[in-house]
Amino acid sequence: MFSEAGVSLAPSKKALVNGRLSKRLKATGCASFAAYHELIGANLEERQWAIDLLTTNETYFFREPRHFDYLREKLLPAHPRGRAFRVWSAACSSGEEVYSLAMVLADTLGGDGWSVLGSDLNTQVLAKARSGHYGMARTEGIPHACLKRYCLKGKGNQAGTFLVGRELRARTEFRQINLNAGMPPLEPFDVIFLRNVMIYFSQETKAQVVRRVVGLLRPGGLFFIGHSESLNGISDGLEPVLPSIYRKPA
Repeated sequence: MFSEAGVSLAPSKKALVNGRLSKRLKATGCASFAAYHELIGANLEERQWAIDLLTTNETYFFREPRHFDYLREKLLPAHPRGRAFRVWSAACSSGEEVYSLAMVLADTLGGDGWSVLGSDLNTQVLAKARSGHYGMARTEGIPHACLKRYCLKGKGNQAGTFLVGRELRARTEFRQINLNAGMPPLEPFDVIFLRNVMIYFSQETKAQVVRRVVGLLRPGGLFFIGHSESLNGISDGLEPVLPSIYRKPA
């Protein structure tokens, strides 16, 4: 996990690893974890299965709402309308953060002139994100006006679920990106969200990831981290704007 994703699993996580991977041992016919470790060293598909099972994916719509308020009230009104506004939700999990951003952008900028990229290492949560299909319990946190304007309530055999509307899904993209490896060629972003994932990284890995990610931030762009996270000892020239919000110098 460390070499692939930069995530450190302490010895105290042994029971968690055992519980999440035991079914894969049975499915692949491995008689021991040692045999399974050998298998994932040689089989890329099975290695992805292991990564998907071991990465934690807790998220919900409009998590840490002050960040979305800042975008809506401070940043977006000042954005020049002649240039497309690009946002990257790194480590987006099952997509709730991406669609929360899309709702704010659509409300503020209208239906055109913006886009949101969501990325994660876990292929299973990315498939969920692309669908835009969630259980009704996930509506908690979505402002009523956004829920009414941008989401469709399921009926019949889809009862108890909702679907993010096509107009928002059309302006989002989801890609598998490993933050612990070289970045793919991407156009610079005005805003990057990298929230609630760095708590799983060592200080050295955190510094490397921030350096890679901020390299794709436009000068003057904003970098958001989770409220419980810190960039202490990691500057990369970023200027603090508010707690958990940083600006790349212009």
